Amino acid sequence: MAAENTSTKNISVTLRIWRQAGPDQAGKFVEYKASNLNPNMSFLEMLDVVNDDLERRNEEPIAFAHDCREGICGTCSLVIDGKPHGPNQGIASCQTYMRSFNDGDVITVEPFRAKPFPVIKDLITDRSAFDKIQQAGGFISVRTGAAPDANSIPVPKEDAELAMDAAACIGCGACVAACKNASAMLFVAAKVSQFSLLPQGQPERETRVLNMVATMDELGFGNCTNQYECSAACPKLISHDFIARMNRDYLKASFRNVFKLSSAGGGGAG
Repeated sequence: MAAENTSTKNISVTLRIWRQAGPDQAGKFVEYKASNLNPNMSFLEMLDVVNDDLERRNEEPIAFAHDCREGICGTCSLVIDGKPHGPNQGIASCQTYMRSFNDGDVITVEPFRAKPFPVIKDLITDRSAFDKIQQAGGFISVRTGAAPDANSIPVPKEDAELAMDAAACIGCGACVAACKNASAMLFVAAKVSQFSLLPQGQPERETRVLNMVATMDELGFGNCTNQYECSAACPKLISHDFIARMNRDYLKASFRNVFKLSSAGGGGAG
């Protein structure tokens, strides 16, 4: 984690912001001066200040995505000085504060770079590819009836905790932006694992992993080469161990699927 600036004095920085008018337009870095900043303001608040200044000068404000500003929604997807979400570990862009930088710093801000995440405008990318992967199997469709009593479906404590760890994924895409291959394996592994660890996820366990991985491949995400930059950049610190767990499920499901297909083809005795 980056060391924070403990000074209480206001700071000034130079921003190199990626500006791109639209998906089919050429983009470029444009420099802006951000002066007299309170070190306790968040990175997004700093961008608000810059945009206010641009609007006063009748210039186009910088487009960036945000919603909750509490590290929950995953929309504040910025690459700050080459690192998804910024210099600190385990937090999103909206939780990065200006005290993480020093007076006079030059800060480069870009959108998440990946072919499946095309730029919409400036720092905003289209991450609907994640929605398509989720729609391919990241849910439970079996009918469970009314809510059961808490103890009617025993779940081992270790499995429950692992499922909760996987479910912490906010789908921001930092894992894709950090990977040299733009792999979505950590995201998919988290979404697969949060169900495969629980009894309610067992009926669709095999079809879920096969469909979600197939959709990930169809959308153009790259392969995992075990560099683990994904888990290092994840604002929720999702472990890359979930990738190994998903790979085991995928191999088992693939083998059984091939066996079912060969059995369905028949083949009588000679």
